[in-house]
Amino acid sequence: MHKKVERIIQNIEKVMIGKREVAELSLVALLAGGHVLLEDVPGVGKTMMVRALAKSVSAEFKRIQFTPDLLPSDVLGVSIYNPKTLQFEFRPGPIVGNIILADEINRTSPKTQSALLECMEESSVSVDGEVIQLPKPFFVMATQNPIEYEGTFPLPEAQLDRFLMKIRMGYPTVSEEVEILRRVEKASPIQSLEPVITIEELLALQEEARNVYVDDAVKEYIVQLARATRTNANVYLGVSPRGTVALMRASKAYAKMLDRDFVKPDDVQYLAPFVFGHRMILKPEARYEGVTVEEIINNIIAESVVPIKRFAER
Repeated sequence: MHKKVERIIQNIEKVMIGKREVAELSLVALLAGGHVLLEDVPGVGKTMMVRALAKSVSAEFKRIQFTPDLLPSDVLGVSIYNPKTLQFEFRPGPIVGNIILADEINRTSPKTQSALLECMEESSVSVDGEVIQLPKPFFVMATQNPIEYEGTFPLPEAQLDRFLMKIRMGYPTVSEEVEILRRVEKASPIQSLEPVITIEELLALQEEARNVYVDDAVKEYIVQLARATRTNANVYLGVSPRGTVALMRASKAYAKMLDRDFVKPDDVQYLAPFVFGHRMILKPEARYEGVTVEEIINNIIAESVVPIKRFAER
């Protein structure tokens, strides 16, 4: 594991018990320049994970609490007339920051959810015909409750496709939950958490991740997996080309985290369920029969030809 990455994860683990994999995957998305959707029931630490990550990397943290009456201007900002200068001045909204917590994103209307599309894809905000670039790094970690909960709006497919990965937190084990009680008995450990790297170091890590080598055989393997989702009998809508790009970027970041300068097929296989899962829509009959996206992806990986021979030549 890369030394700086290990420092970040160990720092997050001071707050989050038993969530190392979630922390690692979140860092993969951050280094890849993507965004993360955390889904699970309330109270399992989704918000705390985002706050711990932001504090660990010295980033400017902004929180947006999504509610049914939230407007796009409440997220992006608004132009206000200044009678002294006789001009309109842009007042930036909470989306202008480094690490953005979009809390309970599926509790707001699709209209407001769509306000994030340009931000997440192009790292910019358009207000009154003016394009404003967002600061670097720009990273959105959105939390959502399962759609079975009351008062939730399903995220549109175009919105889901903007997230590099979708991760589930899961409940802690008995011993982990007891340890949580010990740590929060007197004070929340998030209050005393200190940064372990600077923003400049984080930007350098992102640049290093972009320069990780991906063999053509591995690129073909990624495309092979994506195309298999489009022809699967249980899948109504398969992974788009944006999904293949996302998997390659995530694999490069994961390789850098493991202190490698090239991507292995193993990296692709590990990350595929997290990158592809939320980009696939199953047919109604498949859902009725209890078929899951995870099962389909795992079957596709098991049946696909891994480029071992060509890759081993590198």
